[in-house]
Amino acid sequence: MKLFNISTFKNYTIFFWLVFISIIAIFFSSVYNSSKSEKSKLLKSSLDNIYFKKTLKEITNNLNPRFSTLVYISKAGDTYQSIINGLKLNKSEKNIILNHVLKEKSLKILRINQKFTFKFDNLLNQKVTEFKIETGKKNEIIFVKAVDQNIFRSKKIKKNFKKKLVYKETVITNSLYNSAIDLGINPNIILEFARLYGFQVDFQRDIWKNDSFQIIYEEFINENKVIVDTGEIIFASLNLQNTDLQLYKYEYEKNKIDYFDENGKSIKKTLMKTPINGARLSSSFGKRKHPILGYTKMHLGTDFAAPTGTPIMASGDGKVTKAGWCGGGGNCVKIKHNSKYQTVYAHMSKFGRGIKKGVRVKQGQIIGYVGSTGLSTGPHLHYEVIENGRKINSQKLKLPSGKTLKGEQRKQFEVSKIKIDVLKSNLISKIN
Repeated sequence: MKLFNISTFKNYTIFFWLVFISIIAIFFSSVYNSSKSEKSKLLKSSLDNIYFKKTLKEITNNLNPRFSTLVYISKAGDTYQSIINGLKLNKSEKNIILNHVLKEKSLKILRINQKFTFKFDNLLNQKVTEFKIETGKKNEIIFVKAVDQNIFRSKKIKKNFKKKLVYKETVITNSLYNSAIDLGINPNIILEFARLYGFQVDFQRDIWKNDSFQIIYEEFINENKVIVDTGEIIFASLNLQNTDLQLYKYEYEKNKIDYFDENGKSIKKTLMKTPINGARLSSSFGKRKHPILGYTKMHLGTDFAAPTGTPIMASGDGKVTKAGWCGGGGNCVKIKHNSKYQTVYAHMSKFGRGIKKGVRVKQGQIIGYVGSTGLSTGPHLHYEVIENGRKINSQKLKLPSGKTLKGEQRKQFEVSKIKIDVLKSNLISKIN
């Protein structure tokens, strides 16, 4: 019985020690946390002290980073001198930088929105260590200061952009420009598209609702997959009242690139000075005594004498705006070639097959035949060229002459054209 009591006491002794140790641990933990809280409150109180805050602000305001960068985008009225003078540098350093810029031939012209980047080491007396000037969206020139010298070495850098070919097509519901913008086509591409077709089309009057266009052009994308620039048009097709006007980019000689239609004819078409074969110049542009009216007046065209029935050709691609009676001009045809040029053909005996108002004609197409209708003393063609609403001398008109590919050049063009057609099909299949 006595042994049992001692054993029981030992068991309870262990239990009491465990409880005692737990109480001591809780006590010290409470004291530590209380001390920590007091320290935290003391630190916070110190940081909130108004004098400490003012001192800290004063110190940080006077701390300038050693290295810094300044980016500037040029604007209207800027010059290289005005941009460099705006930098916080001494006069000597400004002159050194300006002289290096002016010596660079590719920087002769300062354009709006050119990007300048200057890097500074603020511990140096001559602070600029490097500066870059963009010469275009795809190129820039970097000037790096030589070690321990106040001279810069320049290097042209071509930015690493990826070229992507883009295909777009749509039906024109409002205007060509708005339809293209709705497709996300860059305005630069739209303007180039209009320029290419400017020899054939008057975009204010020739574009109708439900006409359509197709285009393949280049885009340049940076490493962030952002479009930074557009390139050249590779192919274009404009469908006007079910007539396709297709253009293919083609390098016909080294570094000589032009756009040709499907027949290998350049879009840079001239107006023919003499839209009739086997004729003689019978009356030139200028003042003359009218053969029927009998008084001197300005002759605002050129007359070509030829036998009745001699074919008359359209002097350029365009759209017939009139095919009918023109009073003193007798039977006449008027053609609008683009927004700038129109031509008139008068005194015809009859019109060519299918020639009527609204039809499109090609350069060299027969539009009528020589006659003597209206105020005329004999069979001849009266030919007028109208530039921006003013009649001018067709024989002194200077326009780019259209090139027609022949021989080996034509064979190579046909190969290039097939490649572009295949490219177009592949791009369309990716969309679908």
